[in-house]
Amino acid sequence: GSSTNLALPKISEDLKISNSQSTWIIQIGLIVATITFVLFGHLGDMISKNFVFTNGGKVFIIGSLWTGVSVNFVMILIGRFIQAIGVAMIMANSLGIVSQYFPNETRGEALSIISMFISIGAISGPAIGGLILSFTSWRWIYLFNVPLGIIIIWFSHKLLPTPKVPLEKMSTMLKRFNWLGQFIFSIGLSLFFLSGVYFQKGVGSIITGVIFFVVGTVIALLAFYQDQRFHESLIAPELVKNWDYLLSIFILFLAMLVNAMSNILLPFYLQSYGKISPFISGLLLMGQSLTMLLVTPVAGYITDHWDRANLSIIGLMILLISQIGYAMYPRNMNLILIIIPIVINGIGLGLFLPPNNTINSFARTLGITIGISMASILLFVQLPKVKDITPKLGMLFMHAFDHVFYVAVIISAFSLIMVVWRKLKGKRI
Repeated sequence: GSSTNLALPKISEDLKISNSQSTWIIQIGLIVATITFVLFGHLGDMISKNFVFTNGGKVFIIGSLWTGVSVNFVMILIGRFIQAIGVAMIMANSLGIVSQYFPNETRGEALSIISMFISIGAISGPAIGGLILSFTSWRWIYLFNVPLGIIIIWFSHKLLPTPKVPLEKMSTMLKRFNWLGQFIFSIGLSLFFLSGVYFQKGVGSIITGVIFFVVGTVIALLAFYQDQRFHESLIAPELVKNWDYLLSIFILFLAMLVNAMSNILLPFYLQSYGKISPFISGLLLMGQSLTMLLVTPVAGYITDHWDRANLSIIGLMILLISQIGYAMYPRNMNLILIIIPIVINGIGLGLFLPPNNTINSFARTLGITIGISMASILLFVQLPKVKDITPKLGMLFMHAFDHVFYVAVIISAFSLIMVVWRKLKGKRI
């Protein structure tokens, strides 16, 4: 994900598409993963987590190969669609596999190892992506996944007992699935995110965008209502009725939304506007992940010995400060002033996530998806006739960039207020 963010300016140039269009290369993957995440998690429970997980790896390899050889915008979107299906199949079952094969006394250690590898991937992503972009085509960001994926699939087959699921059993299980609820949810979220296309077109299309947004939201909520009345619901009814849990999910959703806004916009600020090389841009963006890797273990230890709500409050306060820093970014490329908010962002997120680690991945993915969509809309709606971000835009771009992060500041402040309110009410995050 971080490598793709970094590659967007280069992809825009190579495929002759606008910068605003290129953000859909990220968005399509996140939207599909969000829509299908619960689907594949439930199918893993019904059929076999190992079966869905290993086949997800195969789908991801196919999607990576397709994306890497894409010659136009439509083709790359199809490739990212396939990739996202594979990602959803993997992510929805990975933690479940750990819970299935590791006893309680070693499960925490196993989950920590997985988190460590995720952090290493997040850290190395921008650097490797920047290195690839500096010496060869952006296509190798995706093509590199093919041999790596084949090796991982081979190890998966060796280490994970993957049952051969009889067609009759699979057919029976699939018939029990809530396909109507999944269909309604997919339509709702698709309309919700398609509203962004109309918002980006400018004032003349705002009404259409609002209609898509409202209708999509209502349909998505209807899907949850329908699911709770189905004999095998996708989401456990007790979770939907647990307001403390829902509030925790909402706060996590907001935090990931805010973080995603900087992740999608900073590559354009650094490369398209600032003309900083992809490699240096990757090193700068790596500052957040590296900081998180250092802070997260400390925060995890503190979580076990201190009130989780206090750590969440401190983390969100620091996240808020980082968004203020982004809103004050300089017009000239002062690397010191650029890296400081990135590091502060990493500290804030590194403190916030450990006490909220048990909350489901769906909220994270949805937050990232909406954050990227929102940031793209807010930026390009202020630049209606601009196809490509260049230094010539000057203060026009910087004002639009700042305004996006004013919104991020407001959202961060709102999430902080919610956590403080909950703390004062005597409830724990």
